[in-house]
Amino acid sequence: MSAERILVVNPNTSASCTAGIAAAMARFAAPGLPRIEVTSLPGGPPAIATWRDWYAVAEPLCRLVEREPAACYVIGCVSDPGLEAVRMVTDRPVLGMMRCAVAAALARAERFGIVAFLETSRPRQRRVLQAMGAEQRCVGSIPLGLDMESLTDPVAPRERLQAAARELVAMGAEAVVLGCAGMAGHLAAAEDAAGVPVVEPCQAAAAQALLAVLSARRGAATPALADAAQ
Repeated sequence: MSAERILVVNPNTSASCTAGIAAAMARFAAPGLPRIEVTSLPGGPPAIATWRDWYAVAEPLCRLVEREPAACYVIGCVSDPGLEAVRMVTDRPVLGMMRCAVAAALARAERFGIVAFLETSRPRQRRVLQAMGAEQRCVGSIPLGLDMESLTDPVAPRERLQAAARELVAMGAEAVVLGCAGMAGHLAAAEDAAGVPVVEPCQAAAAQALLAVLSARRGAATPALADAAQ
């Protein structure tokens, strides 16, 4: 049933990024839990690289949500484009990966840092931090400066990503947030380099989405959620 699904929408058209999101969230599939479906936004940009991209996807996201019923929606980009607009067209929960990841980091540490996608990602992510009242707890943001296809390559960005994670820890970060859904496949490498908790936004959003849906069920048993997060 559509009402029992969580719909995750990657607002860019990168097939490798969408596949990475789906793979990261696949571990949260379990009997009794809502199914998680991952799709991309038709006609979206190759990546959410600028403010223009960020604003341009808001209305298409709204239209997609209006025609695709779900129990919960997740915007699959770590700058939460269109979040406020999409919340206006549905009474279902709408989650942004950036907000979910920062919330998870703050649950684990007093101070955190962000490995960003591009230099142009930083002001958009800073707006989210300001909205959450979390800007002062972020020690810094280090952009990788890679295109999306390089970022999602299994090997190409690894050395640069690990160096950024180590630098953030040296700056005082007690947790590191991977600042793009395209980094989903590099969680283990980042953890090895950082030596502190690393938050992968796809998984953080999946956990929050499942909690939102299960909490809305009458008399729902929640142990399956704990099992999925192991």
